[in-house]
Amino acid sequence: MAHSPEDTRRRELGAFLRSRRERLSPSDTGIAAGQRRRTPGLRREEVAMIAGVGTTWYTWLEQGRDVRPSVEVLSALCQALRLDAAEQRHLFTLAGRHQPERRRIGPARVEGPLLHMLQSLVLQPAYVVGPRWDVLAWNDAAVVIFGDYGLLEGDARNIIHGVFTDPQRRHLLVDWEQLARATLAAFRAESAKYTGDPDFERLIALMMRSSPEFREWWPQRDVVHRLSGLKHLRHPVAGPMTFEHMSLSIDDGSDMRLIVYTPLAEQSSIVKLRKLLEALPAQRQSA
Repeated sequence: MAHSPEDTRRRELGAFLRSRRERLSPSDTGIAAGQRRRTPGLRREEVAMIAGVGTTWYTWLEQGRDVRPSVEVLSALCQALRLDAAEQRHLFTLAGRHQPERRRIGPARVEGPLLHMLQSLVLQPAYVVGPRWDVLAWNDAAVVIFGDYGLLEGDARNIIHGVFTDPQRRHLLVDWEQLARATLAAFRAESAKYTGDPDFERLIALMMRSSPEFREWWPQRDVVHRLSGLKHLRHPVAGPMTFEHMSLSIDDGSDMRLIVYTPLAEQSSIVKLRKLLEALPAQRQSA
């Protein structure tokens, strides 16, 4: 008998719940275990009790029956089964639900593999930004094009802050107004999930005080989802340069992005970038 994709998804959801239940011991959840337990891990009724749902209903869920758990119930199951962030995303995906969006920004950290990839992009200026578009890590090529982020502190290391308040950045971007408007619209689109977050609100309030353009454009509420494009730069040393840029999401739930600029043959951008890198002091270490 053929099974529909929906049937297959429900069976996979049930199997995943069962596997997470069986890996837990009663002591993990504060349940006193009897001397005889033929069931590996927790019993279904124990998970149901911790999550605050009916045992029969939870049993049907594990059996792959056509029951549709709410977001609230899925969140309760995540807590009951001690799921980590990746497991929580997987559970919500299997259940066909959108995971509740986080409203607060946690400490951002760029791990080793991402740092290694960043540094491997020798001829491509690149940096990693967090949810608020703060620059968290960068490579040497980014330094020679955009300046040393290591010399900046606090909000000055934020992309929106730099675009709208840094005179050098404004001079660097040939089509500043067009790019600034697009950057602001993309920032608004990506930051919608953090509406009300104190760090976002503080940054927006600072920008309203610091930039007349931001103060004029932010209330217009333009949004855009642009992942790539061309940027024409006016470098203070190398002169005109052209880059193709791409924004890549880091698929770990952190809302970090890797921004990569690829120099084009136009305006000898590749040759100019090589010369800028050769002139960089050998002892300099990027973040």
